[in-house]
Amino acid sequence: MRFIDEVTIDVRGGKGGDGSRAMRREKFVPLGGPAGGNGGEGGDVVLVADPQLRTLLDLHYRRSLQAESGEHGRGKDQHGKGGRDLDVRVPLGTQIFEATDGVLLADLDIEGARFIAAHGGKGGYGNKHFVTPYDRAPLTAEKGHPGETRTLRLELKLLADVGLVGFPNVGKSTLIAAVSQARPKIAEYPFTTLVPQLGVVSLGVDRSFVVADIPGIIEGAAQGAGLGLRFLKHIERTQVLVHVLAVDPDEGREPVRDFDLLMRELRAFDAALASRPMLIALNKTDLPETEQSLAHIVKQMEARGHSVFAVSAVSRQGLEPLMLALETLLKSAATDEKATQHRS
Repeated sequence: MRFIDEVTIDVRGGKGGDGSRAMRREKFVPLGGPAGGNGGEGGDVVLVADPQLRTLLDLHYRRSLQAESGEHGRGKDQHGKGGRDLDVRVPLGTQIFEATDGVLLADLDIEGARFIAAHGGKGGYGNKHFVTPYDRAPLTAEKGHPGETRTLRLELKLLADVGLVGFPNVGKSTLIAAVSQARPKIAEYPFTTLVPQLGVVSLGVDRSFVVADIPGIIEGAAQGAGLGLRFLKHIERTQVLVHVLAVDPDEGREPVRDFDLLMRELRAFDAALASRPMLIALNKTDLPETEQSLAHIVKQMEARGHSVFAVSAVSRQGLEPLMLALETLLKSAATDEKATQHRS
C-alpha cells in the first residue's frame, strides 16, 4: 500500500431542490389555492476521522467529492427529500487547510471527529410559502441554492506516543519490527524507509503505546533536503523521541556527531522538538568491534543529560529496559501535560 500524506481535493455540497409551483384543483377542495412544496436541502460533504486508516491514498485517486442534491418540491404540499450527506473517512491526525491561503480549518485528532468540508445548498421555497393576506394565490417559487464549493489541502500527521528518529540505515525499521507487530521493509543492503510505520508495543494488560518509525532524516532536512520536511512534520505529533544511533564503525557512523546533527535539524524545523522528552538508543552494540568505543560514547551522551540504552535490534538485546523506560517517560510526560493544563 502506498503511503500518501498530502492531497488536494475539490468538495461540493449538494444542490438544494427547487420549490414547486402548484395549485390545488381537487373536486372536494372548493377554494383550491397554492400547494407547491419546498425543495429539499442539499447534502453536506463531511470528513470523518477513522483510526483504521493509515494513508490518504483513497483521496489521491478521488480528487472531486460531491454530496447528493435535494429533491424538488412537489404539488399537494409535498416537500422534497433532503440529499444524503457524503461522509468521507480520513486517517486520524488529518489536518485540513484552505488550499488558496493555507488557513488551518480543522485538525481531526480525535476518533470520530467530523468536519463539514462543504455545506449543502438550501432548498427553494414552493409557492405555498409566499401566501399572504394580500396574495392568496402566488405563483412564485424559488430555485434551489447551489452547494458550497471549496478546494482543500489535506495533510496527515501521524499520531504516536513515541517517535524513532535517526539517519538512514541506523536500524529503526528493525527496531520497530522487534518490539511490535509492524512489518516494515527491511533489506540487507543500504536502504532507507520511504514511508512512516506505526507499531503498538505491548508490555502487559493495559500497558501499551504506539511507536512511529520516522523515515531517515538527512542533513539539511529542515531546509527541504530530500523529503525532510514531509518526514519532520510527523515528529510533531509524538510525545517522546528516541534517537536511534548506530555504533557500527564499518559504516563510518559517528554517533555523537549524528546526534548533534539531528538536534540541529529538529531545532531548525521547530525549536520545541529539541526540548521534547527523549532517550538515546545506541544500536548494533552486539558487534564485537563496538566494545572499545561504546563506553566513551555513552559517557559523552550522558554528559549531555540524556539517558542512554545500548541495544541490538537484530538480537533484541537491551530492548526490554528501553521499552520500560519509555513507558515511564510517557507517564511522566502525561502528568506534566495535565499539570500544565490545570495551571492554564
